[in-house]
Amino acid sequence: MTTQQNTPPTAQVTVEELAALMKKAAGVTVDPRDLADRLDAGFNTFGLDSLGLLGIVGQLENRYGQTLPPDAERCKTPGDFLELVNHIFLAGA
Repeated sequence: MTTQQNTPPTAQVTVEELAALMKKAAGVTVDPRDLADRLDAGFNTFGLDSLGLLGIVGQLENRYGQTLPPDAERCKTPGDFLELVNHIFLAGA
């Protein structure tokens, strides 16, 4: 019997991955290039609310088997979110 283990990412969560998670977890379609151009815009600009961000946090926690701090679901911009999440994952916290 084999056991599947979640491992922390070895690379950073990308803008493309965040855009895909926004679609999957919250049903919000965002062009990754538009997201990359406006990383300092509020999530609400893209139509993502706090429940949608919570869903993204849950998806990442499930995918990588690592709990993110409450600060992750309080981030106001994609840039802040990616900075925090990547710092946590790369630090192996």
